[in-house]
Formats: sequence, C-alpha cells, structure tokens
Amino acid sequence: MQALNADEIRRSFVNSSKSQVKAVTMPAGLTELPWESLDFLGWRDAKAPARAYLVVPREDGVLGIALNTSATGKPRRGTGLCDLCHTAHKVIDVALFAARRAGSAGRAGNTVGTYICADLACSLYLRGLREPEVPQGETVGSEVRIERLGHRLESFVSRVLA
Repeated sequence: MQALNADEIRRSFVNSSKSQVKAVTMPAGLTELPWESLDFLGWRDAKAPARAYLVVPREDGVLGIALNTSATGKPRRGTGLCDLCHTAHKVIDVALFAARRAGSAGRAGNTVGTYICADLACSLYLRGLREPEVPQGETVGSEVRIERLGHRLESFVSRVLA
C-alpha cells in the first residue's frame, strides 16, 4: 500500500458525513507505519474505542470505511477466526465490526458486518510481522493468504458500496 497523509485518508470515506470525517482521530505514527507491508490501513479510534476505520487501496484510488464495534465485552473463552485474513485468535481478539452502507441505504440505517482481527492488523499477521496467541493451523504460504485477503476485503467493500 502507498503511504497516505491525513487529508487523503479523510477524503476517502464513503459511508460518513463530513462532520463524522472531521472527527476521525488519525492513527498514531501515521508517517512511520510499515506501508509496504499493509494491504489496507486499519485502526481503532483512540478517543472512541467503539469506532474503527479501514482504508482500502483500489484501482480508482483509496476507499475509506468507518466501522463500529462494541468497545468492551464480557471476557469469553475459546477461539475466533477473522473473516478477512482467516487468522485464528483468542475469541476476545476478534470483533464484529459493522459498517453503515454507502449512500441512501446507509442513510436509511442499513449496515453490513464481519468479524475482523480486533487490532485490524491482518496484513501483519499474514506476513509474520505479528504473531497471534493461538497457533495457526493453516499451512498455505503467505502469498496465497495475502491474495485471499484481497478477495475477501474486496467482497466486504462491495457489500458496503451496494
């Protein structure tokens, strides 16, 4: 992914009002992120833990999606699987994120959701730059997993835009 600045990120959001975009807290250390290792930029809002953001590179530019999740929950046991990168985690390290649909459907209150790594670090898990606490059972190479992430991410983006 190419490095982005705050203005490029703010202009990319498709499912937020201007006032909501203005209130977005950018990720800490934006200029120091490992951009070459990211398939998308994802972060939780430091001022509002129930809000998160995805910025996805596409052929026609970048597309930003605002997400909501529960800020806290009861501690649970077991494992969970991220729908994007298929990384297994402790169940508390996977969260259901909901995105308001773009356009009139979103203004009518329609949303789509998916389970994603709670820290939104899918790219880092796939490249071995961050290790999940649960041992992985998948044996395919990282190149295949990265390609699959791209397809699943595009599917989620398409659902938000539909």
